[in-house]
Amino acid sequence: MKYAEHSYIYSAVRTPIGAFNGALSSVSAPDLAAVAITEALKRSAVSLDAIGSVYLGNVLPAGLGQAPARQAARKSGLPDHVGGFSVNKVCGSGLQCVILADQSVRLGQADFVVAGGMENMSRAPFLIPQMRRGHKLGNASMIDSMIHDGLWDSFEEKHMGQLSDALGQQLAYSRESQDAYALNSYARARRAQESGIFAREIACVSFTKKGVQTVIDKDEQPFADDLDDFASLSPVFDRERGSITKGNGAKLNDGAAAMVIGKETADLKPIARIIAHTTHAQSPATFALAPVEAIRKILKANQLSVNDIDLFEINEAFAVMSLAVNEQLGLNPEKVNVHGGSIALGHPIGATGARILVTLINALQERNLKRGLASLCIGGGEALAMIIERV
Repeated sequence: MKYAEHSYIYSAVRTPIGAFNGALSSVSAPDLAAVAITEALKRSAVSLDAIGSVYLGNVLPAGLGQAPARQAARKSGLPDHVGGFSVNKVCGSGLQCVILADQSVRLGQADFVVAGGMENMSRAPFLIPQMRRGHKLGNASMIDSMIHDGLWDSFEEKHMGQLSDALGQQLAYSRESQDAYALNSYARARRAQESGIFAREIACVSFTKKGVQTVIDKDEQPFADDLDDFASLSPVFDRERGSITKGNGAKLNDGAAAMVIGKETADLKPIARIIAHTTHAQSPATFALAPVEAIRKILKANQLSVNDIDLFEINEAFAVMSLAVNEQLGLNPEKVNVHGGSIALGHPIGATGARILVTLINALQERNLKRGLASLCIGGGEALAMIIERV
């Protein structure tokens, strides 16, 4: 059997990103994903019957009910013969789903696949361990599933922010440099929103709450934060020596992203093709630097240099991570996250891997450029990277 050299992206859409306990907090992750999938299918012009499966990243499934990806698929109007599953690769979940879709199409297992990610961090429940066996005496402690399952490094037994703060101290990145990076991310995101650039990649979310119809069509986070008091914000993880604040790190958010990936066909016009993807793993304590090696690896495998990439979209887990990755790779800051990143937009962890690819494609289209690279660090010491080209 001859395998296809490439798969193609026929549409790439995301919902607005809601602030923590903000505008989208009442909308479940599968409902958010259904909005993105519905619009992605519409823009792709692919027949619903031609979809082979749905792959959705989701890091915080507690309380969502059985088969959350299948829920999203059916709510989007896909027929019952279209199966699906969710993937948990922490922050890389959404991009891992795109990789799986690419592999499925190239291997001939499906003609078209919907891939993306979803998360509503606002709705992540608190858990009470041991209650199934009964609590006999004393107080019962609750665990925040959002922290425990999404943001806590299970190897180092530390919050990922603590590990990143230690990295900043080790590499001697000043608080001022981190704040400056974050403020630039906000400026870019606000500019993209105000100019209508983001509107091209966003599917509006509408819902009824207490009898009132609400439509959310813009990202909430870029304008939810007061930028005037950045310098006065206290460190979050290390009160004495730390430099990471709520301003210069990614936020807790709600949102979803989806795209239709498929084989080459004369009947439909794709917007991009997937050139290559790779994964890299290293020490969990240095997870924030893992994109450096993932990007080096994918560039070397494809005989490319950083100068051959028109735009980069590298997830901004923390400003210190972005500063270190950009410096170690020698990247031109004017080519990285040109419309801002997760510091300003927010980081719905199961969706972000797909969201950065959606934003990258839109940025390439807006600037009439060809080749882009998306990458992000992953809890546990991993990273993913993908190269795409507009067609």
